[in-house]
Amino acid sequence: MSTVNDFGKNKAFLIDMTKCTGCRGCQVACKQWNQLEAENTEFFSGEGYENPPAMSEFTFTRIKFRDYERNGQSEFAFYKEMCMHCNDAACVSVCPVAAFVKTPEGPVIYKTKTCIGCRFCMIACPFGVPKYEWSKAFPLVRKCTGCYSRVKEGLKPACVTTCPTAITYGPREEMIKEAERRLSAYPDRYLPKVYGKDEAGGTCVIYLTALPFDELGFKPVTMRALPSYTWQALRLVPGIFIGVGATLSAISWFQHRKERVQNEQAGMLSAMFQHPREQESQAQEDQTSQDVKEDQRS
Repeated sequence: MSTVNDFGKNKAFLIDMTKCTGCRGCQVACKQWNQLEAENTEFFSGEGYENPPAMSEFTFTRIKFRDYERNGQSEFAFYKEMCMHCNDAACVSVCPVAAFVKTPEGPVIYKTKTCIGCRFCMIACPFGVPKYEWSKAFPLVRKCTGCYSRVKEGLKPACVTTCPTAITYGPREEMIKEAERRLSAYPDRYLPKVYGKDEAGGTCVIYLTALPFDELGFKPVTMRALPSYTWQALRLVPGIFIGVGATLSAISWFQHRKERVQNEQAGMLSAMFQHPREQESQAQEDQTSQDVKEDQRS
């Protein structure tokens, strides 16, 4: 289980969705920096004007669209979906081979050479971020790394550098202060909430918006850090594996025992009703087979 740390100095994204224009420049920059393959997609294959329709092994971030009416007018809202880089990440706590790591800089990364593709991280993540490489014969898990290779060299993530309006990047405590300053300065523009300040124990991606978060498609999450829950569940896994394995072995033994008894009974019945000449011929074949085996051994 994780220990208590000061995450205020971790680098964090402040995403102001009231300033997002939906240009998808962040999607393109992410694809380019991470050298992710293009996907065959089409409009309206998902929830609306979203392309691609979902995050995948080839899409680490995307812009979700939400159309709504205000004062009789149709308007759009946008939501940048990506890894939340949780302070106390559930994916890190459940990984049995320590392939997921919470770095001192803030991003949650994973080691492809260590990953065994068990998918515990996919089950544990409250935001549904890690994706499986379904296109490969030996798939692993992939997700946004917060451009850690850039961050540790003092650079900003690729999506931050290309966003013209909505993303600010810096120490988490400063991003929270900036978010609260905007809420105080423009109360009519924002919903009075800093999403990510406390969700799932706190995250390194912080959102401001004008619409309720559930209407934008945000999943409800607890304010408590998830590892405290996941550890309670996963500590039972070894016992479950042993119990299930023993049960399956017992079932297999009984099934094979039944087959052996049936074969022996069938052999006895066949011998009882076999003609004497056939029995003599069968005995000769058995003796010949035995002689061949002895010759091969010698």
